[in-house]
Amino acid sequence: MQQKDNSLHTRAVLILVVLSYAMIVLDISIVLTALPRLQADLGFSDAGLTWVSSIYTLFFGGFLLLGGKLGDLYGRRRIYMIGLSIFALASLAIGSAQSAGFIVAARAVQGMGAAILAPSTLSLLQVTFPAGEERNRAVAWYAAAAGVSASFGMVLGGVLADMISWRAGFFINLPISIGLLIVALRYVKETDRFAGKIDVLGALLSTVGLGALVFASVHAAEQGWGNWGSFGVLALGFVLLAAFLIHEARVHEPLLPLRLLTHAERGGAYGARVLFLGANVSFYFFLAQYMQEVLGLTAAETGLAFFPATFVNFVAAMNVPKMMARFGRGPVLMASYLTCGIGLAWLSLLGIDSNLWTEIMLPMVFVGFGQGAAMAPLTSSGIAGVEAEDVGAASGTVNVAHQLGSSLGLALLVALAALTSTTGATRLAIAERTAHALQGGALFVLAALLVSWMFILRPASEKQ
Repeated sequence: MQQKDNSLHTRAVLILVVLSYAMIVLDISIVLTALPRLQADLGFSDAGLTWVSSIYTLFFGGFLLLGGKLGDLYGRRRIYMIGLSIFALASLAIGSAQSAGFIVAARAVQGMGAAILAPSTLSLLQVTFPAGEERNRAVAWYAAAAGVSASFGMVLGGVLADMISWRAGFFINLPISIGLLIVALRYVKETDRFAGKIDVLGALLSTVGLGALVFASVHAAEQGWGNWGSFGVLALGFVLLAAFLIHEARVHEPLLPLRLLTHAERGGAYGARVLFLGANVSFYFFLAQYMQEVLGLTAAETGLAFFPATFVNFVAAMNVPKMMARFGRGPVLMASYLTCGIGLAWLSLLGIDSNLWTEIMLPMVFVGFGQGAAMAPLTSSGIAGVEAEDVGAASGTVNVAHQLGSSLGLALLVALAALTSTTGATRLAIAERTAHALQGGALFVLAALLVSWMFILRPASEKQ
């Protein structure tokens, strides 16, 4: 009977982790293909429309470290349910919105809920599944949820907007969230709480500092780096984060224990994740634009064109535990980087008349394999050897690296593409920008490989 209860508990946690994280990632991409309908319905300006996506990213990235710490102090199930409730209610508010200002404000609240929810899902995974094969399998599902949801969201958003309404993409979160709350109440046990208090100054510095980095990245992607709205806020973000790290080294109960960063494997995993995510977010961003503006595909057709990469991504992620058991984590991680890098370099040869099947979808399969095979090992390394009281902080740091890679990496590659390509909105200019950005993405993957070799793989081999 006890074994049956434990089995139900572990299955319930896995369902919560996978569906919750998939919903968070899905909500980032599902809105992209629905934006034109949303603009027509609520009368957004072009500048205001960008904030429907940007404000979510800003609040999500800014509150991640605080969200991770809350789970350590007050129990991961409780914080999970609070974050999920905020996310669900904000989704309901967005779907019911009747004005542009209201929807932007609700997206900010939704991003805050996601920042509480995301670290809680990974924390529940860590305390439920012991290190080893069982956790590797759970982390593989976690990584697959992120990869598949990112591309599937673009398809779903376009289909729902065309067939029903842009509002349906947000309303769908409500029944899913209610189901997850019921499962959490019935099957998931509360985790241990650790005595302590919130580092208020650390929370303020980290939230504003991370928020500034995300804001600068989003602003630079739209306006370029040659203004204080981008470069000045970026510099302010780095200054605040430097002050945050100095403060964390001195405070008795830090929001981010610096031992998480000084550990070679974890620190290397965070750095490699930033680089790898920067490359792969640009893959989705630029190729989606290329296929619509250069090849003339619709939003739904563009989403479907990503399906082969999505499918391979999922298959690779599900087979990572078997591949690591047979070949070892190092060879699997290196193979994923090489495969992804080759795919991005191949895609960087795109022109205005590239064939969709042989010159786009085929190399996309290489990228999909690299994404699926890399994320689980990087996630495992990011939480390796973490003490029980640091589980939430480590989970928050993994998600911070993920978010910073997505926003900062994309902004840098947008700037690179703009500086090295023909200006304008012609098919040739868009094709050039796509090619140059993907070249930069391939270099990011190469840098991630080098970081992983130096800080993840070499220290592990020295222990043997």
